Amino acid sequence: MENTKVINFAPGPAKVPEQVLQKAQEELLNFRGTGVSMMELSHRSADFAKVINEAEQNLRLLLNIPDNYKVLFMQGGGTGQFAAVPMNLMKEGGCADYVVTGSWSAKAANEAKKYGTVNHVIPETKKYTSIPDFSEWKLNPNASYVYICANETIHGVEYHDIPDTKGVPLVCDMSSNILSKEIDVSKFGLIYAGAQKNVGCAGVTMVIVREDLIGHARPYCPVVMDYKVTAGMNSLYNTPPTYSIYIMGMVFEWIKSMGGAKAMNERSALKASMVYNVIDKSNGFYAAPVCKKDRSRMNVPFRIGSENGDDELEKKFLKEAAERKFMHLKGHRSVGGIRASLYNAISVEEAEQLVAFMKEFQQKNSK
Repeated sequence: MENTKVINFAPGPAKVPEQVLQKAQEELLNFRGTGVSMMELSHRSADFAKVINEAEQNLRLLLNIPDNYKVLFMQGGGTGQFAAVPMNLMKEGGCADYVVTGSWSAKAANEAKKYGTVNHVIPETKKYTSIPDFSEWKLNPNASYVYICANETIHGVEYHDIPDTKGVPLVCDMSSNILSKEIDVSKFGLIYAGAQKNVGCAGVTMVIVREDLIGHARPYCPVVMDYKVTAGMNSLYNTPPTYSIYIMGMVFEWIKSMGGAKAMNERSALKASMVYNVIDKSNGFYAAPVCKKDRSRMNVPFRIGSENGDDELEKKFLKEAAERKFMHLKGHRSVGGIRASLYNAISVEEAEQLVAFMKEFQQKNSK
C-alpha cells in the first residue's frame, strides 16, 4: 500500500492529534454505546450534555479560568467575533481601542467601525513586522475595551507579554495560540478563539468572558451573538456545532495527558527555536521578516534567497517539500514566501524533519 503519511504544516484548519482522530474514528458509527454517531446525537440529550460540560470543565482546568468568567461555545469563527465583540461590549455612541499588528486585527478593526469609533492605538502600517513598545501606545481611558490579536497567523507576529490597559477591559483574539502556553485569564475581559488551529476542527469558537461584561448587547445584536443569551442557555440556545465541540473536548483531554499548557509552551518554544536557528544561521539564504522579540512560536514566515524572496528557489523548496510529504508550507497569498505553522499537534520530531530538510535545501542551493 502507498505510504500516505504526511506532515501537515497548515495554518488552519490544522493538524489534529492522531490519538484524537483515532478515537473519533472508533466512535464514528456508535458514540459510546448510544447506537448513533456523534453527528446524529441530539444536542438536548444527556449524552451530549456530558460532552459539552466536560469540555468546559477541562478548559477551565487547563487555563485556570476564574469563577467569575463564563465559557461559551459559539459559531461564526473569529470573524463572527469581530462583530459580536463591539455589539456586546461597545457602548452606544462609544469607542474602542484597537492595536493593529497584522491582517486579522486590521479586519477586526474595520468591522468594529460599523458600531462605533475605532481608535488606532499605534500608527497604521501595511508592513507588520513588530509590536511597538507598550509605552508608545496611545490608549483612550474612555474606550469600552482594548482589542489585540495575540498571534497574527499571516505575518507571524506574537505577543509575549500582556499589556497593561489601565483598567479598560482587554479583549484578545487567541485563535492561533490558545493553550500553547499558560496565561493569566484574570488580566483579560474577554478571550475568544476559533478551534481549528490549536484545539480541534473548524466549526466552534470558544469565548471566555468576564461576567460583568455580559448583558450590554445592542438592541439589534443577533440573538445567536448575544453573550447573555448564550451564557444563559449553556451554549445551547440553538443547535451548537456538536461534532466540533466533541473533537475539541478530546483535544483538551489530549493536552491534559501531555502535561497541560505548560508542556505545550515548552514544546512550542523548542520547535520554533529550531526553525528560527536555521534561518538565523543561514547567512541570508533564509530571511525572517519579523523583529526577533515579536516572532511567533506558532507561525514562522520566511523568504528564501533574499529578504524579498527568490521566486524560483521558493517554488523549488515547495516542490521538494511536497515530495517529502510536507504539506501547506506556502505563505499566505498576501505576503508570499514560505510559512511553517507549528501548532500544538505538530510534534518536536516533525519539526526536526522540517529543519533537516531546510538545512539540506540550503546546502544544495547556496551560491
